[in-house]
Amino acid sequence: MSPQNPPAHADLFKQLHVAMLGIYQRSLKETGVNHSLFHRMILETSAHETALHLVHAPKPSDGYTDLYLKGRLDLTVEALVLETKWTPIFEDETRRLARKRLTEYRFDFKKHGL
Repeated sequence: MSPQNPPAHADLFKQLHVAMLGIYQRSLKETGVNHSLFHRMILETSAHETALHLVHAPKPSDGYTDLYLKGRLDLTVEALVLETKWTPIFEDETRRLARKRLTEYRFDFKKHGL
């Protein structure tokens, strides 16, 4: 499910941590939704492990549902995982699952450059 954390990608994992905290903060600021469990997961495990857990879960998280109801799927982990910059640290299966979930919820990929 997860590629190894080679030194060549260490900077990408750090950038992912910042990006994940960024979507948490943007969600709070722009939608008023506080996903404190998501925030805690990032800090207690890692951004990468949190993303894998959420994307590979059989059902969308409560946070995903909240963002869907607010019309802000662009702030989901699934949308973040699909950004091309993260391709080296997420396997094709993870990216496929993220795309599938977003498609099921009628996400506008073109609007968001995905």
